[in-house]
Amino acid sequence: MTEGIAELQAGSPPDEARVDIGMAEILRRIPHRYPFLLVDRAEDYRAHQSITGFKCVTMNEPHFPGHFPENPVMPGVLIIEALAQTGAVLMSKSLNADVTGRTIMFMSVDNARFRSPVRPGMVLRMEVSVLRHRGDVFKFRGEARVDGRLAAEAEWGAMVVDNAP
Repeated sequence: MTEGIAELQAGSPPDEARVDIGMAEILRRIPHRYPFLLVDRAEDYRAHQSITGFKCVTMNEPHFPGHFPENPVMPGVLIIEALAQTGAVLMSKSLNADVTGRTIMFMSVDNARFRSPVRPGMVLRMEVSVLRHRGDVFKFRGEARVDGRLAAEAEWGAMVVDNAP
């Protein structure tokens, strides 16, 4: 975080400065909570461009007793969800979205591929970039890696919608 602050103090434009995002801000930016909050922190936020999220995978997560009892593996759909939540943090911060009355939701998922299993004790590094955006609609591409090895990748669309009355 100090590197991002140093860049700001050096006079670089805000959209070029590195910005790190902790849990408190993530909780302000997206509505997900236990047991469905799948991003622990983020770094290298660049408005309307990219972000890198992190998920520390632990045996205490509710899906592991059933997926699979003797060979715990994080479900691929949850890896995609973790990527999407990372993208939602990017969207929310880029748009300065009012999350009290609006929610960022999936529109589509394309080209999802699962390359290697993710197990308890691993840390997912989720690199998300914006392919394009118009208004409240974004198209993303993301890769989830563990120790540099590709675990999953996908493209997806998301949009901001009003909450139900």
